[in-house]
Amino acid sequence: MPRQFFVGGNFKMNGSKASIKDIITNLNNAKLDPNVEVVISPPTLYLSYARELLRPGLEVAAQNVFDKPNGAFTGEISVDQLKDTGITWVILGHSERRVLLQEDDAFVASKTKTALAGGLGVILCCGESLEQREAGETIKVVMSQLGAVAAKVNDWSKIVIAYEPIWAIGTGKVATTEQAQEVHAAIRDWLKNHVSSTAADNTRILYGGSVTEKNSGELAKQPDIDGFLVGGASLKPAFVDIINAQTA
Repeated sequence: MPRQFFVGGNFKMNGSKASIKDIITNLNNAKLDPNVEVVISPPTLYLSYARELLRPGLEVAAQNVFDKPNGAFTGEISVDQLKDTGITWVILGHSERRVLLQEDDAFVASKTKTALAGGLGVILCCGESLEQREAGETIKVVMSQLGAVAAKVNDWSKIVIAYEPIWAIGTGKVATTEQAQEVHAAIRDWLKNHVSSTAADNTRILYGGSVTEKNSGELAKQPDIDGFLVGGASLKPAFVDIINAQTA
């Protein structure tokens, strides 16, 4: 069976009740490719609001979750709390949290294990800095990030991998289709060798990093690109065009 195309919209720390309502109204009324799985990720404060507004068939992801159950962890959010409010996915390992908040590979892996054990789907981010790419370390860095998760997780059936080169996030720079496909193919080969052939065949690998309606069509044609994790463009009406990239 072909892998179902997947498009996630990461709002990051953007939005208000009014703007999120506008985004969701546009999605609810749009003609979306029925073969694409769509997940949006507003800030934590608006997760329940988004879930209440969003039509059935479209899902909501948190931008973070803690690796401990409910307890004395000020400012954090638990898997149980997310599930209690109808949230089915979580984004983990995003470079902004790795870099700005110093989340290391082991912590990301621990959170991934906890989220999966609690029944959430995980959009697992990985990617290299410009310095690492220029040093020829892209594959080494990405595989190290994924390897930390593989050390704690055996079942990858509810993991979607998002390859996001840090140098392309929010910069307007985009990896060429050849660059993106090369890393995606390497990730799939790594899955085959370090997890299982089943994981390699079934795990969806998304591209993220300044994805727009203008470049999504060409990227979507690549054999190992199974969708996108979209940042700024998910706040705009053109997000619909990205969702429909395969049929545009």
